[in-house]
Amino acid sequence: VQLQASGGGLVQAGGSLRLSCAASGRTFSCYDMGWFRQAPGKEREFVSFISRRGGSTYYTDSVKGRFTIFRDIARSTGYLQMNSLKPEDTAVYFCAAALRDSGNYYSEAYYDYWGQGTLVTVSS
Repeated sequence: VQLQASGGGLVQAGGSLRLSCAASGRTFSCYDMGWFRQAPGKEREFVSFISRRGGSTYYTDSVKGRFTIFRDIARSTGYLQMNSLKPEDTAVYFCAAALRDSGNYYSEAYYDYWGQGTLVTVSS
């Protein structure tokens, strides 16, 4: 599975961005997807998860109500819609895919494949 993340950029606080994660190499509905982020000087952290058919979604508390994860199986692409962005959302965002169907979706170890990351910068 190859993952290509895109959509990052510079945005003012309160603005929006939509990140995309284009997948190839395996049937898209075979794996769960997650988004993680790594802020400067910090560890990579879980942001959001969506199950392989989109039936279950989860978010870290700090983004609930502002971010939405979804996937388009026909386009083999996952998305993270980010609204009401805050300076503390500034980070490199990574998408990831997991073939297993049990475990801790908020843990990096759950995922088998990773995209290259896309930088999101939110100015105050």
